[in-house]
Amino acid sequence: QVQLVESGGGLVQAGGSLRLSCAASGRTLDEYVMGWFRQAPGKERRFVAVINWSGGRLYYAESVKGRFTITRDNAKNTVYLQMNSLKPEDTAVYFCAVTKGNALSVGGIEYWGKGTLVTISS
Repeated sequence: QVQLVESGGGLVQAGGSLRLSCAASGRTLDEYVMGWFRQAPGKERRFVAVINWSGGRLYYAESVKGRFTITRDNAKNTVYLQMNSLKPEDTAVYFCAVTKGNALSVGGIEYWGKGTLVTISS
């Protein structure tokens, strides 16, 4: 089993920045990709970004490309999401996700964190 704990959410004004962290425990993650999804109020959970073990393969949702950066520290079993130029439409609960499978879809995720709320005011 893998336990995931997110942190770093909060309330910021549009144009501001936040850095989310997700610490994993329970097993080593050398075969897993780590990523982030988000779920806005009344909407489905959607893919945001994912990173492989080495950090050499990154994927982002079109809506966040150029503004968000995903990184991971394998020594700390932690993945980060640096979010810049935030917009009100980025408001959502952000979930950490870990999987060996398809990391771009909700159905492919094996482990989820409980989420951290990000609210962007206009």
